[in-house]
Amino acid sequence: MANHKGSEGTVKVGANSYSEIRSWSLSEEAETIEDTTMGDAARTYQVGLKTWSANVTCYWDETDTNGQVASAVGNSITLNLYPEGATSADTYYTGTGIVTSSEKSAELDGMVEISFDVTGTGALSTATV
Repeated sequence: MANHKGSEGTVKVGANSYSEIRSWSLSEEAETIEDTTMGDAARTYQVGLKTWSANVTCYWDETDTNGQVASAVGNSITLNLYPEGATSADTYYTGTGIVTSSEKSAELDGMVEISFDVTGTGALSTATV
């Protein structure tokens, strides 16, 4: 069984890496459509439409024009999420999505951070570097 450390991962907008990545998350869901009929002993369902969304959190870097700046709210981006790194034979997730929100935050004893939420438009694919 293979295990990976979070520090191995990376995130890219197209071919360009985000700078200063702190964390990322990916959520996939499938709707269910009930198809139970009279006389059935239990409810039954069919798979409906699938959807995905992602979140990327970075230390804010206003000079990261190909990653953080390119992820402005409303932009359509190709998001590539690499849980185990981006070297040959590594698995990653890729899809086109719309940046739906962005939030900057700062604390007295911390770094300024920026967080992006992306909603997928179309299927999410699994690929290999």
